[in-house]
Amino acid sequence: MKEIRIVPFGAQHVAAVAELEQVCFADPWTEDGLREELDNACARFLTAVDETGAVAGYIGCHTVLDEGYIANVAVSPDFRRQGIGKKLVQALLAQSPDLSFVTLEVRVSNDPAIRLYTGCGFQPVGTRKKFYSHPTEDALLMTWFRKEAGAS
Repeated sequence: MKEIRIVPFGAQHVAAVAELEQVCFADPWTEDGLREELDNACARFLTAVDETGAVAGYIGCHTVLDEGYIANVAVSPDFRRQGIGKKLVQALLAQSPDLSFVTLEVRVSNDPAIRLYTGCGFQPVGTRKKFYSHPTEDALLMTWFRKEAGAS
């Protein structure tokens, strides 16, 4: 197993992340769309890279005030089942002490992702009917809430 580091998303990662989007999603982001996120003050993107600098995965989050919305989490098929998705989610949450809560959608059939998010402290809070296309499917809405210091 290769050593994986979580680093800020940079221009050097755009092409590889765009390729990863093509592999992982029915409606992938384009290179141009990803490049625009580099200058988006409301975007928090992190990249998982191996010791050679190869992109193993990434996470993208948008923020408004103290709210976060995870747009995508993707791990290359060559790097799956190594805990990289969990590392990405945990790193994002750890690097975002200003966020009170973070929300995401996940296909209701994506059991591995639902287990990942549940393991990172996300809770199911609702369903978005026919949210996804290619194929049409409901989304499970999940939210992570920051625990206040001293709260029980």
